[in-house]
Order: sequence, then structure tokens, then C-alpha cells
Amino acid sequence: MKPNLFSLATNELSQDAFIAWLLQWAAPENLSENPGLNAVAVAFVNRLIWLQGTAPTQLTRVKAGRQWSNIDIWAEVNDSHLIVIEDKIGSGQHSDQLARYRKTGVDWCKEHRCELICVYLKTQSDSASNLKRVTEQGFAVFSRLEFLDLLNAHEVTSDIYNDFRDRLRQIESREARFIDNKIGTWTAEDWKGLYQRIEQTRGLVNWGYVPNPSGGFWNAVLNWYDFEGYCPYMQIEQGNLCFKVGEVYDDRREVRDRFHRLLMNSSTPESGLQRPGRFGNGTYMTVAVVPREVWLGKDDDLLDFDSLVTRLNAYQSWLVGVLASAQPVPANAN
Repeated sequence: MKPNLFSLATNELSQDAFIAWLLQWAAPENLSENPGLNAVAVAFVNRLIWLQGTAPTQLTRVKAGRQWSNIDIWAEVNDSHLIVIEDKIGSGQHSDQLARYRKTGVDWCKEHRCELICVYLKTQSDSASNLKRVTEQGFAVFSRLEFLDLLNAHEVTSDIYNDFRDRLRQIESREARFIDNKIGTWTAEDWKGLYQRIEQTRGLVNWGYVPNPSGGFWNAVLNWYDFEGYCPYMQIEQGNLCFKVGEVYDDRREVRDRFHRLLMNSSTPESGLQRPGRFGNGTYMTVAVVPREVWLGKDDDLLDFDSLVTRLNAYQSWLVGVLASAQPVPANAN
């Protein structure tokens, strides 16, 4: 297999460098150096501007760089636009960084009388819920699929360009293969692919990575209900389908045990519902689980996605019914 630079240089700084490098190729003086790179770079600049504004009819000046006032990537286009890019691979936005970067751009554009374009570019997958929070802060999302659409549309003579494009193709392919891989061989990429398909078809609350001392896992919160001041919900934990209760700050053991009994007493053998391997005692606690072999499939099985959606909907309807028929706890109960 041909070595790929970006299979080795996998951090965000390397991706920052590629994006800034590609933007610099949009400068008109680079047309004679490599017409193919110039063409895709011009298309890239225009596509970014069109996310939030109106692209100029012609690019007469493009200046791009990295790390300006903690902004990952920036580009000045003609004397009319400033593009601010927050570049992510696997991590997400944190604290108030997007608001700070946007303010920096707004202040600069007021002084230079130009239009600000704020872009959140992420090449790993993210949940719709997380991306919605990004757009609410004034950033337009430029996804891996959009980047691939751009890069695939141009044949360019450049090993750097082709290595980056091929790396994105590889990521996309790995997340799409869950439907063709035996369930027992699934990796994190397969689970991410599954969560995205569920999100697109039946919907979910959120999905993402949960770090913990044992290595962490990819989870998907399927629903979230309000019941007597608590939040029962279903969550896939890269294996088990877990029934959980959240936002518990007092009397955790009593609350946990009550929800466990409530679900187990209403379950049927066919559901596969069972006691978790161990009970936790935190703010969010698992009260019952369905093993992966029951709700998803056995090791040698291929996923039947339509049947999976039917099963998940059935578990959800059952949970709603259990909560609706549960007897309320008396006000003076301990």
C-alpha cells in the first residue's frame, strides 16, 4: 500500500497546515505554478464564502495563514472578505472559544470594512446535536462529506493534495462499512456509522465519545423522558442497550433500585432485559441492560438495519408504557 502522509500526520496541526496551504493556492499568482491546485483552491474559497455570504466574481488577492489570535486558520479574500476557520478532527468545541473567535473576526472586519465568514470545519463525524450548538454561535459547518465532494471533483497533480483526499475517503469508507461487517468484528468506526444512520432515520438525542479509566466507548442516547423529577432514558454503549436514570443527586441507591424493579417487573423473557453486571452510584446510573446479542445481533450476524429500527422503537414504546402506568411515589416516601 502506498504510504500516506496524513495517515501518519493525524493531528489537528497537520490538518490546519493542509487547509491553510490549500487556501494559499487560490492566490491568482499561483495559477501558473499548478493550474489544478489553483482551480480547486479557488473553488474551496468560494464554497466557504457561500456558506454565509456572497462570493466575489473573481479572486484578485488571497492571503491565508494559521494561528492568529488563537484562530486555527484565517484567509483574507480580495479586500471584501475575512474567513475564520475553526478546524477540528475528533475533538469538539469547548468553553467559549467560538464566541471569542467570532468577536475577533467581527472587530477586524469593522476596522477593514469587509464581510466575515465563520466556518467550523470538521473531518471526523459529529452528532447533529453538537453541530446545532455550533451553528447557534454563528459558525457555518463544513463537513467531511462536503470537503470530499470538493476534492473529488478535481484531479490534481500533487501528492500532498491526493494524500489528504485519500485519507478522508478512508475515514468515510470505514464508517460506512458497518452494514457489511460482521457485528462481532465491529470497531469504533462501525459504531459511529451505526449511530449516524440511526440519527438520520429514527432520530436520537445525541451521540459521542465517553472517556473513562478503562478506555472509554462510543455511546448514543436514544431518548430522554421526564418522570417524577428524574430522566429515564435508553443508551447504546458500544455493546449493551442500557436503560438508565439520570440527574440523581440524592437517595441514589433508592432511586436506582426503584427504577430497576419497575423495569424488571414489567419485562418479558423475549425482551432480554437483565440486571447490569454491577450497579453504579452516580448522577447517571444503569438500572437494566439488554445484551448486544439480543438487541443488535450475534458475532457472525450482519446487521439488518430495518429490523433494528423496529426493535429499538419497540423498546422505546415499552419504556414509555412502563412509565405511564407506574404508580407515583407518595410524597412522604423516603
